[in-house]
Amino acid sequence: VDDVPADTIARRFRYDVALVSTLKDLEEDIMEGLRERGLDDSTCTSGFTVVIKESCDGMGDVSEKHGGGPAIPEKAVRFSFTVMSITVQAEGEEEAVTIFQEPKPNSELSCRPLCLMFVDESDHEMLTAILGPVVAERRAMKESRLILSIGGLLRSFRFYFRGTGYDEKMVREMEGLEASGSTYICTLCDSTRVEASQNMVLHSVTRSHEENLERYELWRTNPFSESAEELRDRVKGVSAKPFMETQPTLDALHCDIGNATEFYKIFQDEIGEMYKKNNPTREERRGWRSALDKQLRKKMKLKPVMRMNGNYARRLMTREAVEVVCELVPSEERRKALRELMELYLQMKPVWRSTCPAKDCPDQLCRYSYNSQCFAELLSTTFKYRYDGKITNYLHKTLAHVP
Repeated sequence: VDDVPADTIARRFRYDVALVSTLKDLEEDIMEGLRERGLDDSTCTSGFTVVIKESCDGMGDVSEKHGGGPAIPEKAVRFSFTVMSITVQAEGEEEAVTIFQEPKPNSELSCRPLCLMFVDESDHEMLTAILGPVVAERRAMKESRLILSIGGLLRSFRFYFRGTGYDEKMVREMEGLEASGSTYICTLCDSTRVEASQNMVLHSVTRSHEENLERYELWRTNPFSESAEELRDRVKGVSAKPFMETQPTLDALHCDIGNATEFYKIFQDEIGEMYKKNNPTREERRGWRSALDKQLRKKMKLKPVMRMNGNYARRLMTREAVEVVCELVPSEERRKALRELMELYLQMKPVWRSTCPAKDCPDQLCRYSYNSQCFAELLSTTFKYRYDGKITNYLHKTLAHVP
């Protein structure tokens, strides 16, 4: 982007051009895949299907630390895609055959930037203005076929786009949902915070892009002339126009972070024997927190952080950390409960961290529903003081939607 005028705020590739260049990059892999599958490449000229994972995320602060550059937002957003797999359905065959599968689909090396913008991801108007054309091109490509020369022959490809690389904040923004502090806590189901805290495990995935669009229409037109409250309950918190289709997923990193934040708070409350008290002063709470920080720093070399991050979360969510915390917990009974909570969590975690749980951790996958039920049981009995009518977004997703 060196030769770009200074006041440019976004650079992007045309989507179809980017896909062509990506397929040309994969030309050898495609040809090799055909050979390995014993397919005669001269007969395979149509029926290729490419699955694309789309991702979009804010890149945080990119300000010049001391420069006199043009006045642009200090934040950046990147929209990118990854080719997940390519299959071909040879003529007269029943089954489609996979000829390419991205071995490391979550690696930055397989991720191809499509659009880079100097925009704050919270600035909905700016973001949608820049991504508008991307959405339009994507819509056009859904219906059409791309004809491209691969291995010296023209072949016809069709694309499936799966918007799974979004964090919760971005999903809410793209799908017209209220922000993450909303009573409608989930981007996958219609549950409210109170419902989710009372029934922790039994929810199915119900939200979809189509339904969000319908609900937005209801919100916009209010055909039953309801009050704002009734209307909001009818549309379950969809109060803006969904802009881009996303697939329902769970973002493993934020799942780690959200749950670690929660455990960090449980640790503090247990050190202060919160289950006995009704409302401790701020001073008391501060004391518990500094005791916890001191202990973690001394025994685990874990420095306190301003905001929970992935590395801290991974170090905190270990048996070792629980043992260290238990040294500060007065009652043996509570220590047992904490150990059990962490034990269940560590059984569940590989399932949503893994790219292919059925391959990597089949046993934990089979036990997931049972484990999450035990976990929820513990929270709603032993730790009731924390989960009475409230639960965090990611804890709800971890318990209800991973299975």
